[in-house]
Amino acid sequence: MQIVPLPALSDNYIWLLRQGNQAIVVDPGEAAVVKNYLAAQALNLNAIWLTHAHHDHTGGVAALKQHYPQCEVVGWGEWPEVNRAVNEGSEFEAFGQRVAVWHIPGHTADHLAYILADSAGQQRVFCGDTLFSAGCGRVFTGTMAQMFASLQRLNSLPQDTLFYPAHEYTAANLKFAQAVEPDNPAIRQALSQTATLPTLPVSLAHERDINPFLRTSQLPVITSVVQKGLPEQQSTEPLAVFTCLREWKNRF
Repeated sequence: MQIVPLPALSDNYIWLLRQGNQAIVVDPGEAAVVKNYLAAQALNLNAIWLTHAHHDHTGGVAALKQHYPQCEVVGWGEWPEVNRAVNEGSEFEAFGQRVAVWHIPGHTADHLAYILADSAGQQRVFCGDTLFSAGCGRVFTGTMAQMFASLQRLNSLPQDTLFYPAHEYTAANLKFAQAVEPDNPAIRQALSQTATLPTLPVSLAHERDINPFLRTSQLPVITSVVQKGLPEQQSTEPLAVFTCLREWKNRF
């Protein structure tokens, strides 16, 4: 199985999984880039997986479904065009690999992740707008507590897990991460490597070194958010540290 990033819109990636002449796409925000790739590679579209219902992730679904009427649209049952409803705990197979669905609210209240596990135990996570390299999504219809819990859950996976976020935000996120931890050499090194695109996928081990939203218990992060106004008595509360970080990033 191959996983190919298709750049779309201004900074989205539509992830395309392919095996033989069959393909699956994740969060197709526009149809043309997918249709052009499928035609050029003589691939058939089997399924679309949706992580959430924002238009930059679903804008191409209707046109793709019209062009590939046999295509299965997987996602939350209330989302438009979905004909295979999934939620927390759903499992299915794709290209011989087990896929587990997690409900990871925060960015939206109904955000999903798709976790592939191959026969060797390697896990790959299509995490939409929850975890980015060196960052995380904004909190819209979910809550800060939900986003924090979802990130902690993703952080519980094996360190060699690969993440496939839906946006190329790495350079901007690393600039914020460097403001939070100016003496972190891993952040400095990662920032020097962002000229080569895509910067994704990324391993969980890498994110644990550079992503401030996964480092809320680290003293340099805590020190920075206290300097930004977090009351000292809340500095031992990881959710409070996370919330201060996310609000700081909103203004950064």
